[in-house]
Amino acid sequence: MKFAGKIWKLLVGIKDALALLFLLLFFGLIYVALTARPMAGHVEKGALLLDLDGAVVEEKSKVNPLDVLLAGEAPTHEYAARDIERALRLAAKDDRIKVVVLDLSRFMGGRFIHLKEIGAAMDEVRKAGKPVLTFGNAYFDEGIQLAAHASEVWLDPMGAALAAGPGGHTNYYKGLLDRFKIEAHVYRVGTHKSAVEPYMRSGMSPEARGDYENAYGALWDAWKADVKKARPKAHVDELASDPVGTIKGAGGDFAQGAKAAGLVDRLGGKTAFDKRVTELAGKADGDDDGLPYAHTRLATWLKANPEKNDGAKIAVVTVAGEIVDGDAGPGEAGGDRIAKLLDDNRDKGYKALVVRIDSPGGSAMAAEHIRRAIQRWRDAKIPVVVSMGNLAASGGYWVSTPGQRIFAEPATITGSIGVFAVVPSFEKALAHFGVTSDGVRTTPLSGQPDALGGFTPEVNDLLQSSVENIYGKFLGLVAKARGRTPQQIDAIGQGRIWPGAQAMKLGLVDQMGNLDTALAYAAKAGGVGNGKWHAEFLHEPADPFTSFFETLESGGRDKAAAYDFAGLIAARQQAQAGRALEQAKSLFGAEGVQAYCMECAPGPETGRVKTKDLTLLQTLAGLVR
Repeated sequence: MKFAGKIWKLLVGIKDALALLFLLLFFGLIYVALTARPMAGHVEKGALLLDLDGAVVEEKSKVNPLDVLLAGEAPTHEYAARDIERALRLAAKDDRIKVVVLDLSRFMGGRFIHLKEIGAAMDEVRKAGKPVLTFGNAYFDEGIQLAAHASEVWLDPMGAALAAGPGGHTNYYKGLLDRFKIEAHVYRVGTHKSAVEPYMRSGMSPEARGDYENAYGALWDAWKADVKKARPKAHVDELASDPVGTIKGAGGDFAQGAKAAGLVDRLGGKTAFDKRVTELAGKADGDDDGLPYAHTRLATWLKANPEKNDGAKIAVVTVAGEIVDGDAGPGEAGGDRIAKLLDDNRDKGYKALVVRIDSPGGSAMAAEHIRRAIQRWRDAKIPVVVSMGNLAASGGYWVSTPGQRIFAEPATITGSIGVFAVVPSFEKALAHFGVTSDGVRTTPLSGQPDALGGFTPEVNDLLQSSVENIYGKFLGLVAKARGRTPQQIDAIGQGRIWPGAQAMKLGLVDQMGNLDTALAYAAKAGGVGNGKWHAEFLHEPADPFTSFFETLESGGRDKAAAYDFAGLIAARQQAQAGRALEQAKSLFGAEGVQAYCMECAPGPETGRVKTKDLTLLQTLAGLVR
């Protein structure tokens, strides 16, 4: 038997060695595929096809191979807003492009300012005498905003178009925490800093409600203005205020109701739409992605039209997503990563730096690391200009303070000058089950903070003092940058959020303008004069794994089912679940003092449940069984 056991161990060892060998070969082949140099795409004379089967973002996220492996599916596609804008403006001037097509069947949305800029680029295509067509099975706010700028908006006869407007409910967990006797220790400065309210209240405070109403009202007015400017005859207000009446007026037919409201031009399925595009673009040669019309996809189009690098260099660093400690990102604004990026490029001959911010804030420490790195450019006598996108709130405003001029847009959400920290403890929950704590301390801080035995009064006082100290530093930075006193900044601080136009009146912003406006100002400040210049976006070397997934966009990959009305509702439910999970992570994560804006809730493209969060989700589910 001993001999047989040894033979068995030998066979198992051989099997394991062969498995390891094949695994190494497999990953070796993947590496070769990922690092292969992509060929420049061939442009077909016909349509520019923007198949937006994902979300429009400021900066595309880095793909995590482990998340993809555990999820068993490819990540949601992301499209950088500036890539789409550039593609459309190039199409307006290129004779090879006869028509632009936006397939919004699987569109996951984007934030207002990004879509507004894309809509303006669509208008340029139309002014050049080229038709722009969109197709969708269902249009919500984001899809309506883009489609409004098209010359022909198509909707499947089984589809719908409804305007919901910004807003909705936030979950409050005070009752749940009380039920399980979990103590949420909240430390904050700012009566309007509502990020912690879900853990200390059962409903919205009057201060938070006023902030939401102000911010969402500004966004809603801006959205309606953009849609009405593009489609003056559209009955947006009627559809938004009385959607049921609009549908009933069309005999209960959602698609006919959308057409009657002026948001849709033609009703027809995908086959009819493709036939219409073929009339405009011409027939495809052979099997071209299974589409009957000649077309060029976004990735191929961008490869065939690389950005020009003539003249002086203006650096652009992007602070997009939640600001976190460490090297996270792109897609998240890792403080160490962005600071290193800035330091590594400071002495490379850039005439100016533009800081592009699209962030609700996050870690105060990470924001300070980024701010210091930006300040080092100022100290090196390099002009620094700030361009605010959709969000530049709390920590997002913190990193803007070194800028010598701050540009925002009327619908930008900024301000939220305030900080907080939340740390849970479980002494009451454990005592309920008969678990108590005891011991010996040599000082009030011995063994603290004790999440199981409870916090001492000294720890509570120190944590609150820490938050107040950081808030004081925040006020000082803003006051120095804006030529005010800390008391004046405190009067408009306390966690209040402001739309960009109001922020300019309050002195938190210097001028209304988009990224192009900020770049032009930076070039002038950098002494370029009438000479040529170009923007260079600072980033790390391309990640092969992410690049591999991006190449899938350029070819004919298998398509997921297109979203109909119910499908879009389901997608938004998943986004809502993702936002609820983020709130839970904020409580149990205990990531230090935060300069974060809860009112700047993630859009539909960012509130997705991630694989790495499943353990926490399962734990929370277990609590309520």
